[in-house]
Amino acid sequence: MADSQEKTLLYLVPTPIGNLEDITLRAIRVLGEVDTVLAEDTRTSGRLLQHLGLKKPMLSYHLHNEHQQVQRLLDRLEKGETMALVSDAGTPGISDPGFLLVRECLARGLKVECLPGATAFVPALLKSGFGAERFTFEGFLPVKKGRQTRLKELAQEHRTMIFYESPHRIVKTLEQLAETLGPDRPASVSRELTKLFEETVTAPLAGLAANFAARAAIKGEIVLVVQGRKEERTKEDRYATPEDRAD
Repeated sequence: MADSQEKTLLYLVPTPIGNLEDITLRAIRVLGEVDTVLAEDTRTSGRLLQHLGLKKPMLSYHLHNEHQQVQRLLDRLEKGETMALVSDAGTPGISDPGFLLVRECLARGLKVECLPGATAFVPALLKSGFGAERFTFEGFLPVKKGRQTRLKELAQEHRTMIFYESPHRIVKTLEQLAETLGPDRPASVSRELTKLFEETVTAPLAGLAANFAARAAIKGEIVLVVQGRKEERTKEDRYATPEDRAD
């Protein structure tokens, strides 16, 4: 057990979100060295491994089986087996399974490493032009219960907001955000990032809703970036001199 505590047993390995060149040399090395790869979809990850010229035992680890799998995986990790956790695309644990396994590994003193790499919301945020000094990543909005409550809370948010959304819900989400935050709130929709038909459309929320509602079909994973609420200056601040404001 002492050896297991000293070496990394679980690696979180980001994979390309589209362009297969967007994988680090370290990620390729780790995937080649571990004993087992835990994959959200073994078919998708199998194609990536084949592209990289790697042959590895794979286990399915996804949203619907993670609670059943965790104990069995922990038993194997405690015996010294090394594993790499990957999602279908991007960094595992960000709107994908991973948190539960990481938490339980840390609770047992098993060393975990997370490699830096591809994450869809970063390029979408930077391409929006809304500023990345302060932002909040919201992931997927609640589909039903709690959705309206969350939207009302976000109406007061001053930071740039980032959402993941599916093609069949993006129009509804844009319409609801326009109703809650105002139709003129600037926003940006990025689709198919790093792929051949990559697209980013920036416009007021109402304009984006109309744009995507008029399309015959919407394909690809979507990142929605919405500018935060403008902070209102106080009367004293409006009439302050530049020297006063610098203090």
